[in-house]
Amino acid sequence: MLRRVLLLPVVLFFVALMTFVLMHLTPGGPWDREKPLAPAALANLNAKYHLDRPAPEQFLSYLWNAGHGDFGVSYRYPDRNVSEIIGEGLRTTATLGGLALAVALALGLPLGVVAALKRNTPGDYGSMLLAVVGYSMPSFVLATLGVILFAAVWHLLPSGGWGSPKEWIMPSLALGLGPAAAIARYTRASLLEIVAQDYVRTARAKGLGEGAVVGRHELRNALLPVVTILGPTMAYLVTGSFVIEEVFHVPGIGRNFIESVLSRDYPMIMASILLYAFAVAVANLLVDVAYAALDPRIRVSA
Repeated sequence: MLRRVLLLPVVLFFVALMTFVLMHLTPGGPWDREKPLAPAALANLNAKYHLDRPAPEQFLSYLWNAGHGDFGVSYRYPDRNVSEIIGEGLRTTATLGGLALAVALALGLPLGVVAALKRNTPGDYGSMLLAVVGYSMPSFVLATLGVILFAAVWHLLPSGGWGSPKEWIMPSLALGLGPAAAIARYTRASLLEIVAQDYVRTARAKGLGEGAVVGRHELRNALLPVVTILGPTMAYLVTGSFVIEEVFHVPGIGRNFIESVLSRDYPMIMASILLYAFAVAVANLLVDVAYAALDPRIRVSA
């Protein structure tokens, strides 16, 4: 784990390098307008934001500043720092991701357990039908259907915003149903392998109750494959869904990222992608810790 932590700066360096190269290879620039700027104004803007310097010098300068906590000034909002903009939306995005993760676990694990323990029964077929539907429908489709049904037709929930708990329900469900379906399928497949193991039959032969057998012997070992997908899933959810935030007008970092891509706001793009890469790396590290907690026999090697 110490090696993983020490390798994190290397991972972030290559993520930053690839992002920087792709940004500058993409046609267009931050000062493109329907009416082109005067050459003198364009030269002044490039000089102000150091875009007139060679690309390697720009990249190294950005890394130096970022290493000291300075991610630059937004091109769209010249009077605001990128760290300030991301900081304002990060709490909202993290809250949305945490609620969606709670939805995914609360729905996915029970559905998977019921499907495995009631194999080839209506409970199994119904659970897997819900899982397939949830897995097949993109989050923006679920979000659109939710707005149409619960806001426009039934008037049960607001169509957007983030000011009250009622406004949290639809974004959390739309974002969490897809991962819930994946968790249900992994849980079912893993649990079906575990229930046929010798130690499970031995536990039942010793007279343990069904709840103890399922909880202490079956489910704990069946969770290892589920924990594997929780790493990237947790990073995706906690970092937030750009589309969901846009549909429900959630003031998180996702909307700012979309706007920064459209306007070629380079500092905002770099900071957002580095934040996502950092979240994925930390989530995978937490997965390794969870492995050791679930099964002490596991030894993680780099």
